[in-house]
Amino acid sequence: MGELTIWTYDWVPQGPRGFVRDLRLRWACEEAGLDYTVRTVPFDGRETNHLARQPFGQVPFLTDGELELFESGAGLLHLARKSDKLMPRDPAGEAETLQWTIAALNSIEMVSVPWWFLKISGDADNQLAGWMGMRLDQLESILGEREWLAAGRFTVADLLMADVLRVSDVRAFGDRPATEAYVTRLTDRPSFKKAQADQIGFFAAADEKRAEEGAG
Repeated sequence: MGELTIWTYDWVPQGPRGFVRDLRLRWACEEAGLDYTVRTVPFDGRETNHLARQPFGQVPFLTDGELELFESGAGLLHLARKSDKLMPRDPAGEAETLQWTIAALNSIEMVSVPWWFLKISGDADNQLAGWMGMRLDQLESILGEREWLAAGRFTVADLLMADVLRVSDVRAFGDRPATEAYVTRLTDRPSFKKAQADQIGFFAAADEKRAEEGAG
């Protein structure tokens, strides 16, 4: 369609670096060999300064020529349609990839994110713990039987599921060796390592720029 642009914040604090969700789109582009650029919206005022492109004031969003997409899952599926490295082209493989991509967002992350927010707010033994444990145990059973989630190979579903699961508090929630091996295998991929390093380096450079502006 046109030039791929991944939009993220111009700066974030140390804590979220390496986990801001533009990394998902960077990783997908690296896996697929798709050229992309990174552009930014200001972190300061983020609640309102880019609502025309992201109605919830979040990042990332993706532009592909004149096409604009918000939500990381939607961006990943758009990129997957550009490369069979991310999603097979046969109907069965594509359907399986789609279902597991949605499952990562709707069955795992839907539980893990609110559980994590409650935990860091001081409620470690919150009411979502049992639900999350059940979901992670169910996934552990599946990952104990297969190397990949869909189509017998790496797909965008694995990329997304690994990104959901790699949060340190989620990884430490119980002993699930198959899941841990899965996350380790995915995050050892060169494309993930490059995407993560690029994001961390991007925000580190923003530190220097903010320091210079503050000094000036």
